[in-house]
Amino acid sequence: MAGRRKPKTFEEMVTELEEKIREEERGYYGERMVEEALKPKNVGELKNPDGAASITDSEGETMQIQLKVDGGIIKDIKFVTDARGPVIAFGSVVTELVKGKTVDEAATLGEGDIVSVLDGLPEEDPHTPELAVNTLKAALEDYKKKQED
Repeated sequence: MAGRRKPKTFEEMVTELEEKIREEERGYYGERMVEEALKPKNVGELKNPDGAASITDSEGETMQIQLKVDGGIIKDIKFVTDARGPVIAFGSVVTELVKGKTVDEAATLGEGDIVSVLDGLPEEDPHTPELAVNTLKAALEDYKKKQED
């Protein structure tokens, strides 16, 4: 029985299936989107943030952004979300784009900036970076409000 193959283990089957799913995701969303979703940056919470906001969108997905500002410059920024996939990628990218920028520069960030970093989004995909952008802007407003007090 030289031609018989050894049956695959459950772990090998799961690994093969995961690889196939990732390949399909990369084909649909693109490499950068999948990488940002799988290995997001700036995830977590800050102690005593200078500005913070949490927004839940019409789909029931929530994102929270917290930031630390020093001399008008965003020194640190973190996000958490209960969403998956693209929304995680949007949170990761938005935090990377504004870290080191002034509060005013960060306030000009738009959805197109995030989409550009991710090399676009599929036209038929319902996800947009709107939640990430709106949460960032709300956190910036919270920071500005605290500066007035």
